[in-house]
Amino acid sequence: MFDIAAVRRDFPILSRTVHGHPLVYLDNGATTQLPRPVLEAVDEQYRLYQGNIHRGIHYLSERSTARVEHARRTVADFIGADPEEIVFTSGTTQSVNLAARAIADGLLKPGDAVVTTEMEHHSNLIPWQEACRHTGARLLVVHLTDSGELDMEELARHLEQRPKVLAVTCVSNVLGTVNPVEKLVRMGRDAGALVLLDGAQAVRHRPVDVHALDCDLFCFSGHKMMAPTGVGVLYGKRAVLESLPPVLFGGGMVDQVTCESATYGTLPFKFEAGTQNIAGILGLDAAIQYLRAVGLEDIFAREAELLAFTEARLAERADTELLGAPAQRAGAVSFNLRGIHCFDAAKLLDQLGVAVRSGHHCAQPLLARFGLTGAIRVTPAFYNTAEEIDALCRGLDRISALAASLG
Repeated sequence: MFDIAAVRRDFPILSRTVHGHPLVYLDNGATTQLPRPVLEAVDEQYRLYQGNIHRGIHYLSERSTARVEHARRTVADFIGADPEEIVFTSGTTQSVNLAARAIADGLLKPGDAVVTTEMEHHSNLIPWQEACRHTGARLLVVHLTDSGELDMEELARHLEQRPKVLAVTCVSNVLGTVNPVEKLVRMGRDAGALVLLDGAQAVRHRPVDVHALDCDLFCFSGHKMMAPTGVGVLYGKRAVLESLPPVLFGGGMVDQVTCESATYGTLPFKFEAGTQNIAGILGLDAAIQYLRAVGLEDIFAREAELLAFTEARLAERADTELLGAPAQRAGAVSFNLRGIHCFDAAKLLDQLGVAVRSGHHCAQPLLARFGLTGAIRVTPAFYNTAEEIDALCRGLDRISALAASLG
C-alpha cells in the first residue's frame, strides 16, 4: 500500500517553509526533489570514493568506475536496453544535441527532411533547426489540433517525403498530451526514418521499454525523476550508435592516438568524452532504485490520480482557462487566470508558499498555437497530496479576489 506520509518523510525539503508558509511544490515538470537515498549516494561518492573513472588502477578510480558501470546497468534495465546502448550526458538537452549533431555529420544531406512537431520543447526543436541549417536539409513540422494533439494526417503527409529523422516528444511538457508513441515509431520506421523520442516528461509517469518500442534513440534527464541535475541519458540502438560518428572529442573516448590521427573507443564510450558527472550518475542509480522501492506502478497510478484531480479542480473554476483537451494527459496541466498575467499569478502564489511554473516553458511555438505567450503550469509528483492541490486553488481564489478588488 502506498504510504504518502512515509514517502514525504523521505524528502527533507518538503518539510520546509517558504515566505512563512509550508512549501507546496508543484513544479516537478521542471525539476523534482531528491529523496534521502539519492542525497546520501551523492554525498558518499564525494566523501569516500572520489576518483576519476576508466583511467586509474588505484582503489578510488576502480571503485568509482565499478559504481558508474553498475549505474549504467541499472539505467539499461530501467528502460529495457543493453548497457552498451546507454550514453551518459548532462541531460535531455545534451542528449538531443549529441544525436542531432551526429546525425547531421553522418547522415543528412542537402534536400533531406527531418520531421518534428509544434509541441516540442525547444531542446527537441532547435537542435534539428541547426542540423538542417548546417546540412541543407528541410525541417517539416507537424502542427497541433485544437485539443492539443498531433495532426496525424499532416504527419502522414510529411512521412510520405521519406524523411531521415522523426523527432517527437512522448509527453508534452506544457499540455501533458500523451502521444501515441508506439504508432509514431511504426509510422516513422515504415517511412525509413530514424525515430528519436524525447522521454523527459515520460519516464516518471509510465513504463518505458525501448526495445519493445523499437525506437532508434531515446533521451531523458535525471532531474525529472528524483536524481540530481546535470545527468541524463541518450539511449541508442547498438547498430545506430555504431553507424554515427562521435561529436565530442578528447580523453575517454579514444582507442589509439597519434599526432596526426585517432581511432575511437567502443560503445558507449566513443560518445562520452571527458570526465562524466560521476556523482550525478550514482544519484541517478539511487533514484531508480528508490522509485522501484516505492513501487513504479503505485507511482504511475498516484501521479495519474493527482493530475486528474488537479485538472478537475481547475476546470471547476469560472476564472480559469485550461490549455488543450487531449484524450490523455500525463504529468502536466497548464492554464491562465482570466485578466491576470501568468507571471503575476505565479509570483503571488509563491508568496503563499506554492511553487508553480509560469512563462513559455521552453515551448514558444506551442504557446503561439494557442495565441499565448505564457501560461501557468502545475506538475504534481507522487509525493504531492490532494490537500496541496486544494492549497493551490485557495491561492488562486485569493489572487482572483485581489484582482477584483483592484478593479
